[in-house]
Amino acid sequence: MAERRVRGLKDFIRVPVRGGDHEAAPPEYSMDPRSGGRESPAHQSLIDSAVYVDGRRVASPPSLSEAVAALRSTPGSMAWIGMYRPRESEILNVAEEFGLHELAVEDAIVAHQRPKADRYGETLFLVLRAAQYLDSPEKVEFGELHVFVGPDFVLTVRHSEAPDLSKVRRRMEDDPELLRQGPQAVLYAILDTVVDGYAPVVAGLQKDIDEIEVQVFGGDPAAPRRIYELSREVIEFQRATRPLLDMLNGLIAGSSKYGVDTELERYLRDVADHAITVVERVDNFRQMLQDILIVNSTLVSQAQNEEIRNVTQASYTQSEEVKRISSWAAILFAPTLVGTIYGMNFTHMPELSWWFGYPFALTLMGLVCVTLYVIFKRRDWL
Repeated sequence: MAERRVRGLKDFIRVPVRGGDHEAAPPEYSMDPRSGGRESPAHQSLIDSAVYVDGRRVASPPSLSEAVAALRSTPGSMAWIGMYRPRESEILNVAEEFGLHELAVEDAIVAHQRPKADRYGETLFLVLRAAQYLDSPEKVEFGELHVFVGPDFVLTVRHSEAPDLSKVRRRMEDDPELLRQGPQAVLYAILDTVVDGYAPVVAGLQKDIDEIEVQVFGGDPAAPRRIYELSREVIEFQRATRPLLDMLNGLIAGSSKYGVDTELERYLRDVADHAITVVERVDNFRQMLQDILIVNSTLVSQAQNEEIRNVTQASYTQSEEVKRISSWAAILFAPTLVGTIYGMNFTHMPELSWWFGYPFALTLMGLVCVTLYVIFKRRDWL
């Protein structure tokens, strides 16, 4: 049945082959002491394969077929196979060897899956999203890890450099008592590494939020853009972490059904506690960014209102000056008008020969000026 499913996948799945002859070497090859004698890393994606008995490595098969053969020929053994960006054909070969379900195989080939945990018979399939904080660009980089956990095997398929599972393998090999508990112990170690990897990301995001608060209250015009970009990263981080809670709760709830050791169940609960802390912090980050965005909008509005008020005040001051100038211009215009008329020197002008004409004109001009001054003063134009 498994072989028929895999053959069906070979016929219908058409995913572009990753890499090629010039694909970059996986990062573990530079630090794996057991990599000698293998093919060139550019031509394969098998990072490490090992067969364990009673918590100790008994074989390091250089190929997948040899690993499967060693597993089947060694009673009470467990195989742990790690792959990095495998080609479609390689995943199909693994699926055929271990009888993996076609839906899980399709997810592993296509990648870009949401975090989830699905059980197909005796095989558990998990999709995990690892994350790491990059200091230089101040952004979060996400990776994708697929884990197949069977009764006697663990298969990891990484589509990114994070997480570094070589550290997980060394940790487990240094603790045979824990590794003796089988595939579930390996799954715990992987989950623990992924969740612990979120801590530096949380610290980096907290630092960015603190810097944004300084920008906002400092009136930096670039603050809204940075808030928006960081909000997108926080939302993506939420999508990577929140599904872990249901996944871990499901694993814990099924511990007795699938024979998980009590001590290992406690370890899983500890991982779940850490995951809850991360999820709560990320939720708080999103709320904080929303609040900061509101504060920034308020500060921008206040600055705009202050600017409008200053412009209005300047306009009012200018208007007052114009009124004063206009008032004095009107006061000075009255005697100028009288003087201009009487300065025409026409022969037949009234009061031209009158003895009181000059004093009368001066009195008239003074009276008009005083009247205008009183009127403008009462209107607060002067």
